[in-house]
Amino acid sequence: MSVALAPAPARHKPLGRAVKVARIQTANLPIQLGMPWLILGIAFAVNLVIFALVPDPPAGEPKVTGAILSIYIFMLIAHLQSMTQVFPFALGLSVTRRDFFTGTSLLIVAQSLVQGILLTILLAVERATGGWGMGLHFFGVPFLVQDDWFLQVVAYTVPFLLVSFASIFAGTVYKRWGQLGMYVLSIGSLVLGGVAVVIITWQQAWGAVGRFFADTSALMLLAGYPLVLSVLLAAAGYLVLRRATP
Repeated sequence: MSVALAPAPARHKPLGRAVKVARIQTANLPIQLGMPWLILGIAFAVNLVIFALVPDPPAGEPKVTGAILSIYIFMLIAHLQSMTQVFPFALGLSVTRRDFFTGTSLLIVAQSLVQGILLTILLAVERATGGWGMGLHFFGVPFLVQDDWFLQVVAYTVPFLLVSFASIFAGTVYKRWGQLGMYVLSIGSLVLGGVAVVIITWQQAWGAVGRFFADTSALMLLAGYPLVLSVLLAAAGYLVLRRATP
């Protein structure tokens, strides 16, 4: 008598599982992708009105605004919610911590790259219109501008990676140790910053610090070092996440 064997359940490859996790986080796609640009659009409109009303600066001085930071700040908040809200939901669907982190990382990289490309396109439009008809540097903040379009995309993209993985790391600390962990992280960061300031002042090294920033290319400051920090924060976040509870 022959026995019919049921087909073995399909096993999804790790990358396939990670992509499914990324899709979980894009369930509300219009809000997920549209809200950052709504915030940036409001900031842009407000700056257009302000610079249209205020007197022109002295000749040779550009009209520069740092409101482009609004989209980076929003991404910092958005990915913190990924850990506090999406992570417990994903684990309830039997998603492993490794797959959740891999899927979240894929989403961060893709989202950062798309937003970097869009910002580069808007910079091109800004240049073509002479700063929106009034010489305004909204997307083309002098420190951010690169001569090569590929490098421009990199200069916009990598800071998104940094703020996103910093947010993920903070979220994993919260899920692992709660409010106490956040207090320790915040106070520890302030203490380390204070100690660094004291040591630099004690060694009278502020001149060397200034020369470092002056001699280092803007691309290294915007992309090189932030990329290294992003990788370190991602690794630290994964190590903490392995023992985090929903």
